[in-house]
Amino acid sequence: MLYYIEGSVALMEANLAVLDCAGVGYGLAVSNNTLSQLRLGEKSRLYVVESIGEDHYDLYGFANKEEKRCFELLTSVSGVGPKAALAILSTSTPDGLALAILSGNEKALTMAPGVGKRIAQRVILELKDKIGKGSADMGSVVASVHGSATPLGGAAGKVADAAAALGVLGYGNNEISEALKGADAENMEVQDLVRMALKKLSAQRR
Repeated sequence: MLYYIEGSVALMEANLAVLDCAGVGYGLAVSNNTLSQLRLGEKSRLYVVESIGEDHYDLYGFANKEEKRCFELLTSVSGVGPKAALAILSTSTPDGLALAILSGNEKALTMAPGVGKRIAQRVILELKDKIGKGSADMGSVVASVHGSATPLGGAAGKVADAAAALGVLGYGNNEISEALKGADAENMEVQDLVRMALKKLSAQRR
């Protein structure tokens, strides 16, 4: 199983990046967001999802683990294939997608070419349900950050929403608690809390 591929960027086209690794060119389907972070001739690392079938062997590359996680979540939704998932990730960042799912923002998803209202509704419905099941103990995170385990609104509610969004991106409760600790939730919006936390988490994982 390929986890990531690291090499020099040999070619960049629409939704395609080729990494040269010791003379072997690996072609990976990528989102516009990942493509925008690559530079021809520079060394880059892309996290990989493999799709293997009788008549195909496709590689999908992602600039970070959060985008890879979102791709895997999107393709787990019935009726959403890799092409639609990449289209969504080309018009929305991982944190933006997580917040769109939590808030039920269909417009953020239908901005992607080929993604209609019906698919957007299905993505939100199925993934919001998964998020709800996976964040049953999120109260402990809110309590450790805000001092109250009951997110009724205000700062505690923002922390709860930010923690849920980070959970979508694959982070565990301990990581989320540390990343949100000390945040000025009273004066920050949820998306700002998520972005602040992601900066901390990215720095820790380097």
